[in-house]
Amino acid sequence: MDGCSETDANATSAGVIIMWSKNGKDSKAVNETTVPDKLRYSRYYEHDGALRAYANRAMLLAFLCVPTTLLAVAFAVYVRLQPPTVIRVDENGQSSVIGRTKAVSSLTEGAGSEPTEFEKRAFVRLFLERYLNFSATNVSRNWADSLNMMTANLRRTAFSGMQKDNLIGRIEDDQTSSEFQLRSLDVSKDDPLTYTAFGVKDVHHIHEHNETIDKVVSEFHVRLAVEKRSEQNPSGLLISEYWEHAIEGEKRDWLLQQAGLSKF
Repeated sequence: MDGCSETDANATSAGVIIMWSKNGKDSKAVNETTVPDKLRYSRYYEHDGALRAYANRAMLLAFLCVPTTLLAVAFAVYVRLQPPTVIRVDENGQSSVIGRTKAVSSLTEGAGSEPTEFEKRAFVRLFLERYLNFSATNVSRNWADSLNMMTANLRRTAFSGMQKDNLIGRIEDDQTSSEFQLRSLDVSKDDPLTYTAFGVKDVHHIHEHNETIDKVVSEFHVRLAVEKRSEQNPSGLLISEYWEHAIEGEKRDWLLQQAGLSKF
């Protein structure tokens, strides 16, 4: 009997333990379901720390963007203030940028170089156009520019002749004007600095309300002199000899025909 009672007591105690453990689990589950949601959030200072970290990151990004923005604005202003790029291509196909330091240095290095054939022909053409195209209002300026393209001795000789014959005064009194058309320009086979040109001048005179027009076909002889290039004379060329004479006869008629002009 005692054995049976002991056995029953043990079973009863085990059943009580099992029931207690089940009740504990059930109570824990009930507590988790019945607790409000706000109690399951993290602590307030964790949220505050996260917000401060995000604010610090945003502030750092802002400070990094400020110098980048200023640099972009400065670069845009610099590009805007730069002059336009002008590229010059010479007769040999070589290109150079005008107005930059590199172009200036290359010009300085070539200060002692010989002028090219292109520069010589352009210089002779410019001289003839300045000297032979004029009117009563601009003859003084045109001839002054032409005299500045001559050597010192030729300049003195030409200026003395102008003063002696009072050419500028006579042109202004008669309201004389000259229109020049260059027909050909050839370099001499014996001298690369000597050029022969052919052209036609239409000379208009107004005297006592009467206008007369003279069509003059002439041959022009121009010889160049080379000096050191400088700021005053970048080409390094001067006119050292010049003369002209009128052409008559068949050659004159042929030149007029080549120029597409009628005879007179």
